[in-house]
Amino acid sequence: MDPMRSSDLRVLVDYHYWATRQVLVAAAGLTDDKFRKGSGGTTRDLRATLVHALDVEWSWRLRLRGDPREAWSTDLSIDDFPSVKELAEHWEQDEAEMRAWIDGLSDERLAAAGDVEGEIGPPLWYFVMHILTHGTQQRSDAAILLTRAGHSPGDLEFLNYADTLGFRRRGADGSSS
Repeated sequence: MDPMRSSDLRVLVDYHYWATRQVLVAAAGLTDDKFRKGSGGTTRDLRATLVHALDVEWSWRLRLRGDPREAWSTDLSIDDFPSVKELAEHWEQDEAEMRAWIDGLSDERLAAAGDVEGEIGPPLWYFVMHILTHGTQQRSDAAILLTRAGHSPGDLEFLNYADTLGFRRRGADGSSS
């Protein structure tokens, strides 16, 4: 399998944070009580789902950077995020840290075997893809909960993100190109 290039990974990271922002914007339309309210149909309620997604991004990044276990082994607490505002602010800071780390990864580093706590595994980019695909799963759960609450985040697919970049244009006959 060909290794992932850092430039390709940055596109996926851009999409990941675009989709996450769509969910957070939709969640911001809820009252704090509805944000914290338990619900059925997914593994966790909305707040717990989003905090879990952030926790996985944060802890895996620290782990992959080689930070000591004490820095990443404690889960984020949902109680630290009583509203979407606090969660979005924390996520914005985490995004900046993630992007700085990703920007420092060369193609060679991404292709090298991942070293997680002294255990050599698949290439580093597999672990980064785990972070991104885990986020996709959690956003899907969040989108279900938000839609049930009347606050759908809309379409979160990659081509919807590409549309925001202006890749698809309408032809003279009104069709998409």
